[in-house]
Amino acid sequence: MRVLVTGGAGFIGSHLCEALLDEGHEVLCLDNLFSSSKQNIYPLLNRPAFEFIRHDVTQPILLEVDRIFNLACPASPVHYQKNPVKTVKTNVLGTLNMLGLAKRVRARILQASTSEVYGDPEEHPQTEEYWGHVNPIGPRSCYDEGKRVAETLMLDYHRQNGVDTRIARIFNTYGPRMSEQDGRVVSNLVTQALQGRPLTIYGDGSQTRSFCFVSDMVVGLQKLMDIDDCFSPVNLGNPSEVTIFELAELVRELANSRSEIRFEPLPTDDPIRRRPDITRATQLLGWKPTVGLREGLAQTIEYFDRMLSAREKESSRAKA
Repeated sequence: MRVLVTGGAGFIGSHLCEALLDEGHEVLCLDNLFSSSKQNIYPLLNRPAFEFIRHDVTQPILLEVDRIFNLACPASPVHYQKNPVKTVKTNVLGTLNMLGLAKRVRARILQASTSEVYGDPEEHPQTEEYWGHVNPIGPRSCYDEGKRVAETLMLDYHRQNGVDTRIARIFNTYGPRMSEQDGRVVSNLVTQALQGRPLTIYGDGSQTRSFCFVSDMVVGLQKLMDIDDCFSPVNLGNPSEVTIFELAELVRELANSRSEIRFEPLPTDDPIRRRPDITRATQLLGWKPTVGLREGLAQTIEYFDRMLSAREKESSRAKA
């Protein structure tokens, strides 16, 4: 098939592009590189079935495609709070433009939503039926509420116009190609541990998260796209729950680091608990994560170690 991946140069998007190419699809990768990196797709640029288009989804575009994965949007608080108005536009105008394209060419479209639609949840674990507990005017609202509106648009286009839509609620995902400067907990802790800096924990470390390795997430997205008649949201994530303090201890162990742990104030509206109920994904898609946290972190640490070492060598050569 001819597949469009918006946000395709991002962390998850680049892995998805690679997997689609490996399956024999023709892939159009669309990205404005606001929070992503062309370096993520360098290995794909020479593949005949791959095409990179530098474009902002807030602007309409005419393409002929069979399927659309709409992943375009900064996903880390550092990036989406840097320009909150742009974040809202990406979620709303970008989704509208991709839905318009899907309607015009009769393409199936998958919206990459987020566990942030649940806010700081009063239900635990979170099922797809839970409506959420979200602050509509806080510093995270541009992302949280933007994604909620995007979900509304997906279902409205399906009900009103018959567009073949899918909604994936993505929980915390990690792995190679994460940006070291994205402000997310895994990249923060791994980078700090490898550089011998204090490991920063916000709050007392008792808050929980559930971490899904990127290869598992890509499989889940593909399975959701491939299934027929699945229009309701589907949680994709790893239901194995850990505290942030436990995560920091594991990162320190796997990185052979002696870094101390430093506690900082908890950011506004930061969720205390986060764990997906993946019953729907398991029953409908036959999907569940296979990569454990220890194994996934080891691969992530190896990636960051190579990246940081290469950067140090380049810096040394430049100084010489």
